[in-house]
Amino acid sequence: MKLRVALSVKFLVVILVVPASRAQEVQTPTTQEVVTLPQLLAEAERVHPAIKAEVQMIEAKRSRIPQVKSLPDPTVQVGWMGNIRPFSVQRLDPSSYRGISAMQEFPYPGKLKLRGQIAEKDVEAEHWNLEAARRQVKADVKSAYYELWAVDQALLITQKNKELLEKLARIAEEKYKVGKGLQQDVIRAQLEVSRILQTFTTLNQRRRTLVAKLNSLLLRPSDTPIESLAPVQKTELNYSLEELAERGVANSTEVRRQEQLIEQSQYAVNLTRKDYYPDFRVGYDYWQRPDMADMHGFNVGINIPIFYKKKQREEVREATFGVESGKQSRDAIRTSLLFQVKEQYLQAKASEELLALYTKALVPQSALALESSMASYQTGALDFESLLANFQSVLEYEVNYYQELATYQKALVNLEQITGVELAN
Repeated sequence: MKLRVALSVKFLVVILVVPASRAQEVQTPTTQEVVTLPQLLAEAERVHPAIKAEVQMIEAKRSRIPQVKSLPDPTVQVGWMGNIRPFSVQRLDPSSYRGISAMQEFPYPGKLKLRGQIAEKDVEAEHWNLEAARRQVKADVKSAYYELWAVDQALLITQKNKELLEKLARIAEEKYKVGKGLQQDVIRAQLEVSRILQTFTTLNQRRRTLVAKLNSLLLRPSDTPIESLAPVQKTELNYSLEELAERGVANSTEVRRQEQLIEQSQYAVNLTRKDYYPDFRVGYDYWQRPDMADMHGFNVGINIPIFYKKKQREEVREATFGVESGKQSRDAIRTSLLFQVKEQYLQAKASEELLALYTKALVPQSALALESSMASYQTGALDFESLLANFQSVLEYEVNYYQELATYQKALVNLEQITGVELAN
């Protein structure tokens, strides 16, 4: 019986310990079709309604440009005076007539061009909304992918350690049967197995939630299976904080959109200033009169901005304040953006340090501690409770490694979304 127990303990240690240098080798089974991140990103780009909505909005706003650059519609009138019967005239009455008139309005030179420029800036600003939607969808897909992959690794590790813990429980039971163990050790081992089953339930629920999230981003039914994900490798962050901050300001969708709106507001100021000048109207009239020669008439009219103090001047003030408001909003966005870049950069660096700590210290050291405790437990120099504590440490550190790797990759994803720089491949 002693030989049987010793062999079981040795087998447990060999299988349980996953060296940090081989941490990436713990993957989902390869018998199923492997889903890759580029596949999901391409599908989301193609089908996501937020992206499609922005594309349609750009086309809608682009269609407005020729409208505002066009002249107002001409006005045509027909009429008569004389008999009540339509278009009839009274004989020998020079005041009786029937006629037609047309009028065309011409805005003051430069107004139509400015209206077109305002509409064009609206389209350019909307392009940055489209880019923001694309970045958001991309970030959501990547984050969900990394989280799902980490959960899969946690499930694999937990399953492996559940099987090994069951072996450990049997060892405790065998020792109890031969009088070298305690009944409470057997009960404690069984309790630990139940706790791992509880962890399985939590992890599976988390996995179902993440699968549903990914499916919603891909416009699929929520219960569409996503079984096996391609491995995630740690991406190196090869940019400094200063470089990322600079690129963030240069590529920020919010900043760029706000700059387009500022230019649009400046065009609006120029347009309101031209409202001090009159628009023109040109008209043509043609009359037929009984027993008299036909008559032709032309007229030209302008509007006179005599209420400029309450109207045009206030329009200019309104547009000018709009420009200044846009500039202040842009500066506020820049300030917030720089903070977000620093926050995510520090998060990535902290996760990177933790990953190195797990790889070089926590995982191998806890594995060695477990191996030593197994040997001590075999000889009776260590109690079962201490052995379980070391077992739990190994399980916790291995699972935390993958969770921290997902956190690190998600920080890069957030930096991508802010700066527009491809980081988390």
